[in-house]
Amino acid sequence: MLQAMSEKMKGWPAIIVLGVATFAMSFFGIEGYFSSRVDTYVAKVGKHEISQQQFRDRMNQIRQQAMAQEGDQFDGTAFEKPANKRRILDAMVDQQLLLKANGDLGMRVSTQALRDAIANVPAFQVNGKFDPETYRSVLAANRMTPEMFEEQQSSSMAVALLPDAINDSAIVTDADMDRYLDLQLQRRDVQYFTLPRPAPANSTVTDDEIASYYKGHQADFMRPEQVSLKYIEVNDADLKLDAQPSEDELKKRYQDEKSRFVQPEQRLVSHILINVPKNATPAQQKAALAKADKIAAEATPADFAELAKKDSDDLGSKSQGGNLGWLQKGVTNAAFDTAMFSLKKGEISKPVLSPEGYHIIYLRDVQSGKIKPFDQVRAELAQEAIKADREHKFNEVAGKLADASYQTPGSLDTAAKNLDLPVKTTGLFSHSGGTGIAANAKVIAAAFSDDVLAQGNNSSLINLGTDDAVVVRVDKHEPKAVRPLAEVSDSIKQKILDDRVIAAAKQRADGLLARLRKGEDIQAVAKSAGANVVSVSDAMRMPRAPSAQSMPAQVRSQAFLLPHPAKDKPEFSSVAVGDGVFAIVGVDKVQGGDLAKITPAQREQLRNQMAQAFGNMATHGFIDILKAKTPVKIAEDRM
Repeated sequence: MLQAMSEKMKGWPAIIVLGVATFAMSFFGIEGYFSSRVDTYVAKVGKHEISQQQFRDRMNQIRQQAMAQEGDQFDGTAFEKPANKRRILDAMVDQQLLLKANGDLGMRVSTQALRDAIANVPAFQVNGKFDPETYRSVLAANRMTPEMFEEQQSSSMAVALLPDAINDSAIVTDADMDRYLDLQLQRRDVQYFTLPRPAPANSTVTDDEIASYYKGHQADFMRPEQVSLKYIEVNDADLKLDAQPSEDELKKRYQDEKSRFVQPEQRLVSHILINVPKNATPAQQKAALAKADKIAAEATPADFAELAKKDSDDLGSKSQGGNLGWLQKGVTNAAFDTAMFSLKKGEISKPVLSPEGYHIIYLRDVQSGKIKPFDQVRAELAQEAIKADREHKFNEVAGKLADASYQTPGSLDTAAKNLDLPVKTTGLFSHSGGTGIAANAKVIAAAFSDDVLAQGNNSSLINLGTDDAVVVRVDKHEPKAVRPLAEVSDSIKQKILDDRVIAAAKQRADGLLARLRKGEDIQAVAKSAGANVVSVSDAMRMPRAPSAQSMPAQVRSQAFLLPHPAKDKPEFSSVAVGDGVFAIVGVDKVQGGDLAKITPAQREQLRNQMAQAFGNMATHGFIDILKAKTPVKIAEDRM
């Protein structure tokens, strides 16, 4: 088990993380008793069905995450592969099994745990503390209510309840860590040589061979289900306003919102700080106050700056004679604030205690609060008025589009004519998306929904952003089908040739390997194949300086899969390194890891990682038990 862990623990992201999906529960009304039922689920766990829409939503969510992470490197075709679809569906099944087990065991997410989790989200905090107004505004910006978010968060947390409990029970002993470290830090003396890619034994591929391969591998040549869309888009930036705001409108706006443009009273302040240490003794506090009293009694406006340079403990303002600049109410702490606004111009305060120590405050000047004149804020008011008009226009047009497309669900022409908006089109795209609006997960979900695709209706209004919305309908639909032979003939021919090359390369490698296992010298065998032997001493599974132990990853992996060699008798194997190229790998010597180099901090980090790995394995074992006790049906044809 530890050997397997040493291979798998190289990349923790490879461990399947449970608890990442949110389940939308489907309830069926009484009308179900009076109508014939057609199964539409992609999976059924016990009595719970995972619908096609839930599966598509999950696919879209993962696709969007991958697009954000991979950027230009994103390959949407990977999401159409049956193996990947099944992997995502299996994760949803596992999550449903865990939720069912929660109910059977009486486990639930407590209200307090939910509150704590939400309060700890940085996006909902102001100055490190949860702020209800920020919480509501962030959710509103994402078109969610607190109730919706809390239900979503609770579902996500519920999936993690059992895995977390299992992980917390995992125990890792010192002996477990020593065995793992001995494997992970093991050193091996490796020799290898790489064989050149051979030519295929026969470079002729007949039409019959191509046709036979095509017939036997049709799943490899499936064209995914595709649609193209017609759509009408309402975009804030494209809307023309009826008129620009007039001068009278701007002046009225100014009068209505005058309070926004009040400049608060400001005070020009200098200070002298006498520091009081944290956890100061009474004697230290008394000494600091005495010093502050003496300075305050001696200070005058004329010599205040010199006294600040000489006696102040505030390094930030000391060199400027204690100058703090213009301050307004609420900028400083409450005690300083109160003292500052109780002074008259030219007065010096008595010592004021704050968390930093004692302040002597000198009020040098006062600027009364005043309202910014209209001319000074006119441009700001105009921008705000135009923005408000645009928002109103957008909402108005988007609302009319939604109404018109609903009233004539079989066409976009009426809506386009009434609103004077063009009907645009997309190219064909699959469930993995396309370009333009077809890259948006909401559009993809709508395009392949039953209402739009099967029933032929217009979609509801889809918000692409706060100022962009579309209504779509299917223009063309191409069901999933095998690509015609003529379209894939060239790629099949190349695949057959590549398979022949690989077969020839493996046959040659096997022959050389047999000679080595009979005792021939590796240098002589490599020379006979026109290759050079590369030797690496003390090779490690994960070298700290990869450049010092450079070798193909496949060679390194194979070297650490070979058994320990007997004395003076190396172990050999062959391994494919890609594109019809094979390498012959030999191991001459194996040494255990030097555990003395592992620091206590590293051991503790490893203990946590191993506990997580043991917990994950135990969780999957528990899920296997649940699967054995729960009927699970998978409808792969609906994926």
